[in-house]
Amino acid sequence: MVLVMQEDQLVDSIDKLLLKALKKRASDIHFEPYQQSYRIRMRIDGVLHTILVPPLTLAKQIVARLKIMAKLNIAEQRLPQDGQLVIDRYAMRISTLPVMNGEKVVLRVLDNHDSPLSIHDLGFTDRDLAQFQQILNHPQGLILVTGPTGSGKTVTLYSGLKTLNLPHCNICSVEDPIEIPVEGINQTSVNMKIGLSFATILRALLRQDPDVMMIGEIRDHETAEIAIQAAQTGHLVLSTLHTNSSIEAITRLNQMGIERYLISASVKLIIAQRLVRKLCCHCKVVASELIRLGQKPIPHYVAIGCENCVGGYSGRIGLYEFLTITPEIQHQILNQQVITPSNQISLRQSAEQLIQQGITTLAEINRVLGET
Repeated sequence: MVLVMQEDQLVDSIDKLLLKALKKRASDIHFEPYQQSYRIRMRIDGVLHTILVPPLTLAKQIVARLKIMAKLNIAEQRLPQDGQLVIDRYAMRISTLPVMNGEKVVLRVLDNHDSPLSIHDLGFTDRDLAQFQQILNHPQGLILVTGPTGSGKTVTLYSGLKTLNLPHCNICSVEDPIEIPVEGINQTSVNMKIGLSFATILRALLRQDPDVMMIGEIRDHETAEIAIQAAQTGHLVLSTLHTNSSIEAITRLNQMGIERYLISASVKLIIAQRLVRKLCCHCKVVASELIRLGQKPIPHYVAIGCENCVGGYSGRIGLYEFLTITPEIQHQILNQQVITPSNQISLRQSAEQLIQQGITTLAEINRVLGET
C-alpha cells in the first residue's frame, strides 16, 4: 500500500519541521532518500542529528513541497537545482542533488540578522582582540582568516567589517554567495554562469574607490594576485583561505604563485580558527577522574544532557591561532626559513585553556582538532 499524505497535512508537517529546526539553532537540514528508508537530519553546533525517519513513500512529496516553496522546477529531477525559500521571516538556501535513490535536498539556514556580529563576542582573548583591532585600523594590508568549511571564518570577517562600517569608509565585498547582508557594505555575488568571477568583480571593485575590500575566498592565482596588489596600493583587504594553520597560509599563497617578497610586504595578520561546542551550563558536571594536559592532571567537566541542550552541549565558541607578521616573520618569509613566531598560542593550546575553564571537553577538542 502506497502511503500518500494530503497536501495540507504535508504543508503543515514540513512547516512544523523547519520551525523546529530553527528553534534548535540548526544550520543545515538534510533530506536523504535510501533504498529502504528516508532520513531527515539537522546539523546543530556542527554535528548532524537524525530528527525524523518518515516513510520512504513520502520522499517525492516532501521534495516537491520544498521545491515549490523555493520556486524550483518540480518536474526536473535529473539535474541539481539551487534556490532560496523563506519561512517565518527566516531565509534558507536550498540545494537539490540527484542521488541513487531519488533526490537529496539540503537546506542551509542563512544569517537572519539575529547576531550583532561584534568582535567582542567571538571569544578572542584580550591580547588577540587588541591585535585584531589594531590591524583593522591599518590603512592597507591583507588580513587572512583560515580554516575548514564551517569554522566560522565568514562571521569573523564580517565582525571586523562591522567595526569598519562607518560613513567615511567605502567597503566593498565579493562573495560566493552573499551569506550575511549588511547595510552600508556594497556586496556583489559571484555568478559563473555569466562569467562574473571573483577576479572580474575584483577588477571592477578597484575602480569603485574602495577603502576596504572583502574577498569571500582566495581560490586561485588570479584572485590572490589582485588581493595582494590591492593590499599594497592603499586598500585594506580581508579574505579567507582553506588551510589547517596560520603558518600554512603563507605556504599556500606561495604555491598559488605569489612571490615571497610580496607576501611579506602585504600580509599583516593571519588567523587560523575552529569552532567547538560548549558544555551546557545547566547540566555539566565535574567528572570523577582527572585528565592529563601536558604533564599536569586536571579536573574537567563532562556532557550529560538535558532539555536545554543537545547531548550536553549548547552553542559553540571559537579557537583561534594568531600569526601577526612582525619584521622578524617578514625576514623568515623572505629567506625561506622555518617560521617560528614568538609567544604564539596554537589552536591546541587555545583549546586546552577552554577545557581548564570548564567551557568544553577533551572529547570535543579531539573531534575538531584530531587526537594527539
